Amino acid sequence: MRYNGSMVENFRNILITGAGSGLGAALARRYAAPGVRLALIGRNAVRLAEVEADCVARGATVARASIDVTERAALAAWILASDEAMPFDLVIANAGISGGTSGLGESNDQSRLIFAINLDGVLNTIDPILPRMRRRGTGAVALMSSLASFRGLPGAPAYGASKAAVRVLGEALRGDYLPSGVVVSVICPGFVTTPMTARNRFHMPFLMDAERAADIMVRGLARGKGRIAFPGPMYALIRLIAALPGPLLDRFVARLPRKAPPTAL
Repeated sequence: MRYNGSMVENFRNILITGAGSGLGAALARRYAAPGVRLALIGRNAVRLAEVEADCVARGATVARASIDVTERAALAAWILASDEAMPFDLVIANAGISGGTSGLGESNDQSRLIFAINLDGVLNTIDPILPRMRRRGTGAVALMSSLASFRGLPGAPAYGASKAAVRVLGEALRGDYLPSGVVVSVICPGFVTTPMTARNRFHMPFLMDAERAADIMVRGLARGKGRIAFPGPMYALIRLIAALPGPLLDRFVARLPRKAPPTAL
């Protein structure tokens, strides 16, 4: 896989964390095809096996592991062994959880768990592989952020902060690695129909299904885009909200609904 400034060749050896459900599962199924090797990581072995079966039925070769992304040593060992067998050309650090209790915000324990998975889990995924890709002079890494990363909102401060950290991390790494031929992208989805958003009991504007979201992400990664933010209207709206004057913004966000308790992807 090499990046020529506008398009990359097809990815053939792909690692996806959080692949047991939601966007991770949708991406795995979208990439599954003859000649593609998928390395899928997820905590729920049953759900992961179901995704594996779907991908194999589509012609892909699949390796899977039920590893928590917070288990740094175990995750690194599996990633390095898999990369040694066949070098990855795309790694998607997707695993994450949402948080916030309806009307009550996030507890201290929830907040720490959110950061452990959403931020530390991303670092644990990319730290073993980025130096190898740099040495090879090729490869792509995608970090799953969120449109929530552009403005802290009440009810889910740790979630928004963790996704903001992931976004800024990815943007900085892109500048560090692009000269070496390694492409780092940040994905910022809005509301997508997944087990995570199924817990929300409020209206989610511009809600899209996971399959449609996967198509957008795959196209963006194929183009080597630095930021893949969607849907467009929601992206524009959140940027507008973030630009509001302080007092007006305070009144607006105070009226926003809160999220439900956290759920792992």
